[in-house]
Amino acid sequence: MTTAPSKNPFTPRADEAERRDKLNAMKRLATGLLALSGVVFVVATAFEGRYPWLGYVRAMAEASLVGGLADWFAVTALFRRPLGLPIPHTAIVATQKERIGRILGAFVQNHFLARDLIATRLRAMQPSRRIARWISQPANARQLAQQMGSRLVRFMEALPDDTMRDLVRDALGTNLRATPWAPVLGKTLSRIVAGNRHQELIDQAVQLAARTVEDNREFIRDKVKAESPWWIPGAVDDMIYKKIFSAIDGLLREMGTTPGHPIRAAFDRAIHDFVYKLQTSPEMIARTEELKNEWLDDATVTELSSRLWDTMKRAVLRYAAAAEAPEPGALQRGICSVGEALTANEPLMAEVDDWLVEVAVAVAEQNRHAVAEIIAQTIASWDPDATVDRIELAVGRDLQFVRINGTLVGGLVGLVIYTVYKFWQ
Repeated sequence: MTTAPSKNPFTPRADEAERRDKLNAMKRLATGLLALSGVVFVVATAFEGRYPWLGYVRAMAEASLVGGLADWFAVTALFRRPLGLPIPHTAIVATQKERIGRILGAFVQNHFLARDLIATRLRAMQPSRRIARWISQPANARQLAQQMGSRLVRFMEALPDDTMRDLVRDALGTNLRATPWAPVLGKTLSRIVAGNRHQELIDQAVQLAARTVEDNREFIRDKVKAESPWWIPGAVDDMIYKKIFSAIDGLLREMGTTPGHPIRAAFDRAIHDFVYKLQTSPEMIARTEELKNEWLDDATVTELSSRLWDTMKRAVLRYAAAAEAPEPGALQRGICSVGEALTANEPLMAEVDDWLVEVAVAVAEQNRHAVAEIIAQTIASWDPDATVDRIELAVGRDLQFVRINGTLVGGLVGLVIYTVYKFWQ
């Protein structure tokens, strides 16, 4: 797939001018050495007849000239066409950058994103230990808390309130309707009853009833008078009132001081029976579900669940704002505590490392082909001239040493060959 070239795919580096000057200086040195070989070759050839020993110089200069020209051609052909001539297999970087991109992408995919390599490197890094030590430092924990707080604030403020209220209300209603309440309530009450803690509830209920009766003496007296016939004397009403009050008060006191009181025993049996039916009786479960749905359908509950989002948002914003306070906030202290706890727990850190390795390997294996494709497409989209300039700037100075070495080594080889030739002649 052909991608439109980017005119400026590279960001200039601060030292680019210095590196370019060094590259040009190496180019001048390599070219000057080649030119020197050419001049020496011409002079030695011209005077070799008069001075035979110049044959050695000529042979050396000739070989240097050949070696230097060959390496100049090779280095130049990587980036552009030598002398502008359309010679096949030249300007390789510019004309073959798509293929280079595919090769580089495949290389990264096979050698950098391999499962075993990623797992080995991650385990050697011990990421959980590094993370734990970093977040256990108060300064780092504060920085992390502030970053989390600011991002959380922006995220919460970006969410539409009306939509989120509807979402919370619907999600809450759906979950509550989908959960049978009777078995949950039955299990909760069974744990209370199993520990005989419901007796405390009975004690509190008896005490409350006793205080209520005591605080409503006059109400009970007036009620007795109002309900008695008109022809009964007031003294009889007072006698009836005292009898009733005394009986009720005595019963409540007896229930409060006698654990095995029949009424307490009956109440205890009723509670056990109620808990049992909540978990086993289809009729009780169905009735509980009806009551639950009636409660959830009430307008007040709907409004209350809608306001839950507003409460959550205000709480989160206050919690996030605390991260900016001068004193360490709860979030910062919590992050430090997590780091300290993780550092002190070697088995837990090993589990975290295993999890991180699994996640990294899974992500790498799922995206390794995409990474290779991104590399290939990115290189293919680069402007050819800018790509050549950037790569030459990166490695061109080292390649000029190839030219210099070719000139020098070529001259030495030429001298050796000529010397051997003269020796065997």
